[in-house]
Amino acid sequence: MEEEVVLEHKDAADWVYRGEGAANLVLAYTGSSPSFVGKVMRIRKAARNGTARVRSPTALSTHERLLWRDIDDIVSSHNKEIAAQLYVQRVMSPLLGPKHVDAGMRVHVSREFLESAEKNVTYQRPAWRVDAAKVDMQCDSTLLITDHSLFGGLKGEPCISVEIKPKCGFLPFSRFISEGNAIKRSISRFRMHQTLKLRQGEISKLSKYNPLDLFSKSKDRIHKAISDLFITPQNNFRVFLNGSLIFGGLGGGADSTNFVISEAFEDALKSVIRADNGLCTMNFLQLVSETVYKSGVLDRLLEVQKLDNLDIEGAVHAYYDIISESCPVCRELGGDEVSRIYTSLHSISLDERLKIVKDFLTAATAKDCSLMISFRPREDKGSGSPYSKVYLESTNQNFEYKASFIDLDLKPLKKMEKYYELDKKIVNCYTQMLETDQEVDEATSMEAYTTIKDSI
Repeated sequence: MEEEVVLEHKDAADWVYRGEGAANLVLAYTGSSPSFVGKVMRIRKAARNGTARVRSPTALSTHERLLWRDIDDIVSSHNKEIAAQLYVQRVMSPLLGPKHVDAGMRVHVSREFLESAEKNVTYQRPAWRVDAAKVDMQCDSTLLITDHSLFGGLKGEPCISVEIKPKCGFLPFSRFISEGNAIKRSISRFRMHQTLKLRQGEISKLSKYNPLDLFSKSKDRIHKAISDLFITPQNNFRVFLNGSLIFGGLGGGADSTNFVISEAFEDALKSVIRADNGLCTMNFLQLVSETVYKSGVLDRLLEVQKLDNLDIEGAVHAYYDIISESCPVCRELGGDEVSRIYTSLHSISLDERLKIVKDFLTAATAKDCSLMISFRPREDKGSGSPYSKVYLESTNQNFEYKASFIDLDLKPLKKMEKYYELDKKIVNCYTQMLETDQEVDEATSMEAYTTIKDSI
């Protein structure tokens, strides 16, 4: 991309709403400029109730510069967008594999472009997202990355892509988990968090999806996970056909899949999946499951997630030492026995503390990212293509696929405090639900039993 290209007010019409997360708005390009075809743009958001961002000579705080001191260009970045891009390039890409990560490139934008783009997409954004955040008008550049909902290649070829937010795929094993929170060792974080989200009104139905199934390396359990995601997609499962969303929520979530949604999805799949009427969805879910199993792409993601080997209950102590604050967690826990458990954490070297927190935040990125798998049908099994192949036996079809990780955001150091507080809320809510004898989902109880049995 040419450095001097600046997107102006007139260019905004070519960018359409694709979706959003907590930190960024995602727009897809619909124009004809070769520089932007096949790209999506991530625009940073700013909280509506937040204070105006103060310009700083560096993007990172003093303590963050200490944390990432071994990567000079991240430390010296003058804005957060460049620091975030370099983080993907220098930290996440080597860990997850460059083949699966596109760090993207920066493109300059005018304030008028941002204002016009925001105005154009406001009506498509979920109301609660609009209330919470707006486009950050202080940005002077945005990030362009590959649009993984398109495969490229020959015109007229159908491409179907699935976006999965896997979440945390393992149970914590840290010795720093307190006795009162021992439930964390047997019930997945996702399942417990569902209870809190239901209580807070963020969802209207508990998902049966269990990340431990998706990461299990078992064909049957992976298929169960994909099927469960289809039944209650929330914001964890979306499908695109030729770049257009055909299943799942745009900027928020879709609680559950009803008959009307199922029928429309089945109908949309007919251009890609060769199956009898009523069987396209089942075969598509089988294709996704088979590809997750065959590709092994989640194995590396799990390794990165497991960099969090102390859990937030351990890592938070290292965090308070780094920022040179008296540890409020120790004060809150109190007691001689508890103090002895955490004394070891408070007596390690600065380098060790930095590694603990850096590993925790890197793992947090891996727990919160999305996996996109794009498919295109191939009539032959030819080996001339650089892409991996998968065969769907039930429909006798060959597909090429590519798997990519997106939303690999650099987590702010200050977020350690929020992670600790949220962890407490999640566990408290779940244990309260158990203690008050509310109806417990049978599948959840079975999960605990299966997990304990498997670990013996």
